[in-house]
Amino acid sequence: MTEPELDVHSEPGDLTEALRTDVRSGFSAAQKWLPAKWFYDARGSELFEEITRLPEYYPTRAERETLDREAAEIARVTGARTLVELGSGSSEKTRLLLDGLRAYGTLKTFVPLDVSPAALTEAVKAIQAEYPGLDVRGVVGDFTEHLGLLPGQPPRIVAFLGGTIGNFLPADRLKFLRSVRDVLTAGEWLLLGTDLVKDAGTLMRAYDDAAGVTAQFNLNMLRVVNRVLGADFEPGRFAHESYWDAEHEWIEMRLRAREDMTVHIPGAAIDVRFDEGEYIRTEISAKFRPAGVAAELAESGFTLERWWTDGQNRFGVSLAKAAGDEMIE
Repeated sequence: MTEPELDVHSEPGDLTEALRTDVRSGFSAAQKWLPAKWFYDARGSELFEEITRLPEYYPTRAERETLDREAAEIARVTGARTLVELGSGSSEKTRLLLDGLRAYGTLKTFVPLDVSPAALTEAVKAIQAEYPGLDVRGVVGDFTEHLGLLPGQPPRIVAFLGGTIGNFLPADRLKFLRSVRDVLTAGEWLLLGTDLVKDAGTLMRAYDDAAGVTAQFNLNMLRVVNRVLGADFEPGRFAHESYWDAEHEWIEMRLRAREDMTVHIPGAAIDVRFDEGEYIRTEISAKFRPAGVAAELAESGFTLERWWTDGQNRFGVSLAKAAGDEMIE
């Protein structure tokens, strides 16, 4: 099979500059931080796939259960001709949606978007082989920047799964949801996965597994900074931590310095001092309540049409319509 052609809106140099900007900003803050997207290089993606199979990590299984059960209903309600997946990765769960839409008879085009050309190429090749006749148009880009460039025939359904929406701070979450609404015509669709508030023990175990895979995933962020910006982080000098913030109802993942040190980051032209016990916040993962999801969707210009959960009410999947008077034919 020939290599698929991708629509490329993000080059490697763009990612380097984005990481440089985030490192300078995040490491100069009073509370050091980096965005969760910097977990993901080839090794980070492998580790996350491993995490999704861990007994402690329920979100992937819970969301898949719901999509498997409701894919036919999603197809019937939306009649979508185009499925867009943001942050597609391996597109594993998306096959449930593809099957439902194909069986219903409306689907013409699948548009997976991901920042990794290598991962996207493999995903596109696999989908093309499994779904002959489907127009598969992979887009290399950042879903926070390139939404307006996505192809596809309306009505479209944009799938943002896995609870990734929880990685945004509340103000950024609203901004992102509004940006999705801005690129959709009234009557088009958003399918959103949201992890739900539950007991702290279950949440903490999901982000600090017994096998230590999540710890390696967290530490991989330092390896990404080393590789891309020539830093000299020694991951063994940092400890993985997860913390349940009950006030904000989110999990924080952190990397805590085991000792005093100075890290040199020539690619960002900075040296960063860490005191023993100081930490970098590497991720927030907000957990949601159904009423809160509905309110945020409404504030962003969507009307919630369907709400589903798995059998244990651990994970929510919402189907929302872009509000307005214009109709999709």
